[in-house]
Amino acid sequence: MKQFCRESIIKLFIFSLIGFTFGVISPVSSIADSIALDEMVLVNAGGFMRGLNKPDSMGANKTKIGISSQIFMDESPEKMIYLSSYYIDKYEVSNTVYTKFMKATDYSAPAYWDYHLLNKPHSPVTGVNWYDANAYCHWANKRLPTEAEWEKAARGPAGSNYPWGNELNVENANFGRGKTGSKHLTEAVNSRPSGKSYYGVYNMAGNVFEWVQDWYSPNYYKTSTQVRNPQGVQLGIETGAEGVSGKKKVIRGGSWFSPAQSITTTHRFWNDPMNNSYGVGLGFRCARSVENDSQLEARAFYMNALIHMGGEKYKQALVAIEKALKTDANNKEYQVLKSMIEKQNNL
Repeated sequence: MKQFCRESIIKLFIFSLIGFTFGVISPVSSIADSIALDEMVLVNAGGFMRGLNKPDSMGANKTKIGISSQIFMDESPEKMIYLSSYYIDKYEVSNTVYTKFMKATDYSAPAYWDYHLLNKPHSPVTGVNWYDANAYCHWANKRLPTEAEWEKAARGPAGSNYPWGNELNVENANFGRGKTGSKHLTEAVNSRPSGKSYYGVYNMAGNVFEWVQDWYSPNYYKTSTQVRNPQGVQLGIETGAEGVSGKKKVIRGGSWFSPAQSITTTHRFWNDPMNNSYGVGLGFRCARSVENDSQLEARAFYMNALIHMGGEKYKQALVAIEKALKTDANNKEYQVLKSMIEKQNNL
């Protein structure tokens, strides 16, 4: 009984402190904030090489598959691009996390939600259109990554052809329906750690195609003069593909049934933003800008620590508050909270 009372008092103190510091916090925003930075990686500011100079510059992989090299012309030319620091999800958004979003917002379920082979808790959510993905990211206090951010997170500073390096390794990605060629669908979002990128991002090749912010243009890499934080074309345009019309959004990374040429780090593909087709395998991950004011970034970690402590997740709370103190080491409020967390962690 005494233990219960002590924990209740601690929780009351924490949520009173949250309310004092940030104003009234709704259950929806609390849930979203609690998953905002926990499973993201930081991609530091700097340049990376976007695209390819030649469609076949990755060796024979794209010339032996019997497909015209013209398909890959939208990946060239190669250009140095500079991005500000940003966070990106370590994993594709899972069915478990997407369920929290649906419950908190009364959002409708994605297509194929009841298909047992796709709705496993730790598998990536699929059957979502661009607007679904965008809505989730905003709810989670994030956003969809730009195409450039996605490519840098996948390629790393060395500009790798695949997230893990320059050679195709069939063990590192879930593509082409797996080894059996039949009934092989999505895998857990933390699967195939050997295939993660330089920055530690999982499944950027295969598993599910991932929506990004940008509208698609086949000529964007050729015509764009943007070299710092490019945002893509301002409005969607016709793709120019035979039998296809309309304004399209970019998708990247390939899916579980994509051929090998679709899982390279430079491969660009497109889809109608309203499409949620099983036949494409559409999922996503989110990104988050790093605030120019480091104090605001530290505050975000502090907020996460408070929420974790309120949920009695003291180890996660300690990690979060230590991140806040790395940015703002002399903040007395953060130091007091760390002491409280350490005491609870040792009970």
